[in-house]
Amino acid sequence: MSNNNNNKESFLKGALILGMAGIIVKIMGAFFRIPLGNIIGSTGLGYYQAVYPVYTLFLTLATAGFPTALAKLVSEQRAVGDFGGANKTFRISYTVLFITGLISFSFFFFGADFISTVLLKNSGAYAALIAISPALLFVPLMSSYRGYFQGRREMSKIAISQIIEQFFRVVLGLFLAYMLMKNFGEQMGAAGGVLGAAIGGFASAVFLIYIYLRGSKSRKAEIAQSKHIKLESTGTILKRLLYVAIPISIGACVMPLVNMVDSVIVVRRLTETGFNIEQANSLLGQLSGMAISTVNLLVVIDQAIGMSLVPSISEAYALKQMKRVRKEAKTGLKTILLVTLPATFGFAALAGPIMKLLYPAEPATLGTMLFVVSPCAVFLGLIYAQNGILQGMGKPMVPVIALAVGMVFKVVISYVLTGIPSINIIGSGIGTLSAYAVASIIEFIYIKKHLKLRLSPKEFVIKPMITVITMYVVVKLSYGFMVGFLGNSLSTLVSIAIGGLVYGLVLLGIGGIRKDEILTMPKGEKIYSVLRKLKLMK
Repeated sequence: MSNNNNNKESFLKGALILGMAGIIVKIMGAFFRIPLGNIIGSTGLGYYQAVYPVYTLFLTLATAGFPTALAKLVSEQRAVGDFGGANKTFRISYTVLFITGLISFSFFFFGADFISTVLLKNSGAYAALIAISPALLFVPLMSSYRGYFQGRREMSKIAISQIIEQFFRVVLGLFLAYMLMKNFGEQMGAAGGVLGAAIGGFASAVFLIYIYLRGSKSRKAEIAQSKHIKLESTGTILKRLLYVAIPISIGACVMPLVNMVDSVIVVRRLTETGFNIEQANSLLGQLSGMAISTVNLLVVIDQAIGMSLVPSISEAYALKQMKRVRKEAKTGLKTILLVTLPATFGFAALAGPIMKLLYPAEPATLGTMLFVVSPCAVFLGLIYAQNGILQGMGKPMVPVIALAVGMVFKVVISYVLTGIPSINIIGSGIGTLSAYAVASIIEFIYIKKHLKLRLSPKEFVIKPMITVITMYVVVKLSYGFMVGFLGNSLSTLVSIAIGGLVYGLVLLGIGGIRKDEILTMPKGEKIYSVLRKLKLMK
């Protein structure tokens, strides 16, 4: 698509499709854990939990970075009419991901005894390791097709494949867990639960292969158009893929590793200040498992925006259309702010009530934790959007460096503050917030300088802040007014609805979102038509 408007529409539409799919997948995932725990019990869940983090680490090493690198190269090659090159890049990525998947599968399948008894020191996890090993074969293959379709900006195919994967994972995972638990006990019950991941990966891969093969005729016609373009060698394409993929893979491992180190530091520092080990673990669970997890509910939308930005920016960059690159970058940043700013102020306004609604048995201090970490929503959102921009620009090392610097702040601040008895676990929350803030600021400075990006303070700061501060005040007042006679749960839900309505009305009222921006959204003309009839826009 050559014209700016269409490209902008493609980016926003892609983000919306992936965001909606992400929300559906999250909801399905939430309905998986609770019944699984009831089916296989705490012992079975222990085997399940022992295997899943190891599987996730291997999957990250096998796949992280390659789908994004593939999406970037495919979008660049297609932008300059090199359809043959795009197809060759896909075939090389497919082969690499198949080989890494095969190695990971072999290690899990043939080394299940070693992993369970030596690494995990949990021999009961053996059956679950065997059951999940085929997923390491299917999921990397599935990732190669997703990267290819992301590069073509065919986000609906990725979205459908995500829902198919999760559907089979949840439905068959629960069914197999029930049947195997009933007949063979907890170890096989846990194996049935994780086998859902392998079946889900297989089902998703089959769907994507079918879609890919169905488009073979049009793909051949495209390749015929680019016969005059000399194909790059396999070695050159592989180097270009690795240049993008390796930094993303490193970046994907930084945060989990630092969080592991941080959890050790936090528990140790808390016990040094007078908490016993049970209290320290409980505080860490409240912060990371409850407060930060609540803020992370927005991650599916952040990821969708970041994923949509990669091919969009890559294409414009390949065509040296710097005006369009700047426009796409601004759109991405503004979209993230429109989503994350109201969420941040909403979490802050109703921190205590939200935590009481979600975790009624936990102490009131949980609300303080959510209040402290609520700004993480904005900074984490900016990181995802800016990572998409930087990866599209061909600067994959910048996010890694920014994240590494941020994580140094995280460890140091967490260590110092959690050792102060009056601050305790809140210190770790401040450390997490500082890490995201530092990383997002470093990335923003780099993008602003290299793209010569000029952002209007009125559009990006003043109008959004007026909107969210107004929303904050109204939410606070409405909750205070209702809680006496409606109770906490209903008052919280009604206040959230009122906050959303106020946010939308004030945003439109002060011109926080413009007519041209609404028109570039999916179904933008219909939305604009409705807003005009309601006299909310001119």
